[in-house]
Amino acid sequence: MNTTAIVHEAYLKLAGQSSPAYQDRAHFFGVAAKAMRHVFLDYAKARTRQKRGGDAVHVDIDELQIGTDISMGLEEAEQIVAMDEALARLTEENPRLAQVVECRFFGGMTNEDTAAVTGTSPATVKRDWNAARTLLFADLKARGFAQ
Repeated sequence: MNTTAIVHEAYLKLAGQSSPAYQDRAHFFGVAAKAMRHVFLDYAKARTRQKRGGDAVHVDIDELQIGTDISMGLEEAEQIVAMDEALARLTEENPRLAQVVECRFFGGMTNEDTAAVTGTSPATVKRDWNAARTLLFADLKARGFAQ
């Protein structure tokens, strides 16, 4: 699976909506980032359905980035699923931080683009991104997925 495939799958999700009502460009990009998150997560979950074993998977959030070619092994797929579960917990605590993670991590957006989506300033996005990474790392560490 590569970046183009993820974007195409996300497009199919967006195009399949019965009556999309995007308020503006920023709102569209926020919805698109969420769609890419779901496509990426679906792919990761499919990879983890294989029989697996071993100890806990270790995640380095800073190194877990979407590149131009996504060659996802079982360990990476488990990391993505664990990250999504941590993100779901973060959404319950602080939805804005979770939205920043969706835009930055899954959508590949810049601070400026994310600020437009979230209705905040780029400086706030930068602070939120740092706070979200800290909280996600602590969550993953508590569950045995980070060192």
